[in-house]
Amino acid sequence: MTSPPSSNTSADAPERAPFVLTALILGALVCNINLAAANIALPDIGDAFGASQTSLNLVAVGCALGLAMSVMYLGAVADRYGRKQLLVLGLGLTVVASVLAAFSVSVEMLIAARVLTGISAGMAYPTTLSLITALWSPGRRRTVAIALWSAVSATATVIGSVLAGVLLLWFWWGSAFLLAVPIALAGFVLVIIVVPSHVAESDEPVDHVGGVLSVFMIAALVLGLATVFAPETAVFGGVLLGAAVVLIGVFGWRQMTARSPLYDLSVARRRMFWAPATGGLIVFGSLIGAMFVGQQFQQNILGYSTLEASLSIVPAGIGLLAVAPQSAKLVLTRGSRFTMLLGYVFVLAGFVTMLFWGEDTPFWYLSLAYLAIGIGAGFAMTPASRAITESTPVRRVGMASATADLQRDLGGSIMQGVLGAILAAGFARSFGAIIAESGEASSISAEVTAALQSSYASALQVADQNPQYKDQILQAAQQSLEAGSIAAYAVGAIAIALGAAVVWIFLPGHAKEVDLVASYGTAPEPAAARAGQ
Repeated sequence: MTSPPSSNTSADAPERAPFVLTALILGALVCNINLAAANIALPDIGDAFGASQTSLNLVAVGCALGLAMSVMYLGAVADRYGRKQLLVLGLGLTVVASVLAAFSVSVEMLIAARVLTGISAGMAYPTTLSLITALWSPGRRRTVAIALWSAVSATATVIGSVLAGVLLLWFWWGSAFLLAVPIALAGFVLVIIVVPSHVAESDEPVDHVGGVLSVFMIAALVLGLATVFAPETAVFGGVLLGAAVVLIGVFGWRQMTARSPLYDLSVARRRMFWAPATGGLIVFGSLIGAMFVGQQFQQNILGYSTLEASLSIVPAGIGLLAVAPQSAKLVLTRGSRFTMLLGYVFVLAGFVTMLFWGEDTPFWYLSLAYLAIGIGAGFAMTPASRAITESTPVRRVGMASATADLQRDLGGSIMQGVLGAILAAGFARSFGAIIAESGEASSISAEVTAALQSSYASALQVADQNPQYKDQILQAAQQSLEAGSIAAYAVGAIAIALGAAVVWIFLPGHAKEVDLVASYGTAPEPAAARAGQ
């Protein structure tokens, strides 16, 4: 049973539809700018706090972690108690969290503030797609709205990096975390004025036990992946991954037995739900991971300024926006499978290009890789988000939007965590080999060795403390970071290939897709219904 539609809605779209869509896109823009803001500032943050590579990984992944671990629970809360209300609350708290991040006095405080920023986004981000699905009827107008939402959401990661790069030319690293504040305030006001309230919301109780389990489950998974590859945190990461496996099992059991599950597994088992969700998770996560590793490579290996490093990824945003209209058309004419696979081809080409980056790589070659990844993400994300929402009853659209968000948030945090961990492990391993081959390993203390292998920023501090060896340390640090980066790109390329295989094998062709989505519309509502086609 659902609440009656608002009087502000028409047959196909809400009244003042352009303003409503603008307000919702602003909400998504805020969340995604915050996701990207840290990447460009990481070298400066490392210098300011003398942070290890693992700490820098946690700063980068903190916002995505907070969003990913809360989005499923908060999406259900929004479905029951008010999507607009939670969107407004999330935008307001984003301002507070951003200020705390900008003026952090330690790397630990910064990590905590980044997680809080992500939780604030978890209140706002899922409701933006939920409201689009609830306010626009199925068809071309909803598909176009989702395409715009997807393109702008993804492009915000590029916009955030570029604007942060500009700010860091004149201001301290904390200015990067204030980027979202004016946009959040504008979105806060516009949402209050134009977005309808209580449209097709559920009156079923929220599974709070399942919600709490989902929070700890995703947190353990993301943090485990972010720490398990680093030597100093490998045991801690392994324990977290073990806990994540147990929590996933308990969460699944809870959802199968709860009277009103947080995550309806009968819907999640649908081919047009889980297959595009998995494909979208990998492709968007790869975009975030590539930017995370690439920014450090460009600033530390190529010596780019923050502005130069951010400008190199502008082609990714251009590619995303340029193909968004074409993606919407292809989804309607050729289907989700064809459109997603086309996107995967471009993303894989971008990662293969990155494997050939080196200390003499020209600017245009860097931009070419980002352009390919942006085009690929633009093609893949619209069909992924649309297929998920089309496969889900409107009363459970929070589950669909949370899943679509998890493509970005969980995918981004997993790929960023994994690629960041591979980068850190590759850096430490390469530097260790250089020390061993130098013949001076016995004369270097264990403390100095650990500092040299910790991160590029830590190695620079050791170089400053030992000016007589500065050139050798810098050369070794650059060589090690390059080795770690190449390893990360190789892992990313393998993940892309696996994702393409999932889409190819499990997503149906266009005609079968149309039949499946139509059958979902007539399927029984109870979770016990046989919907796993």
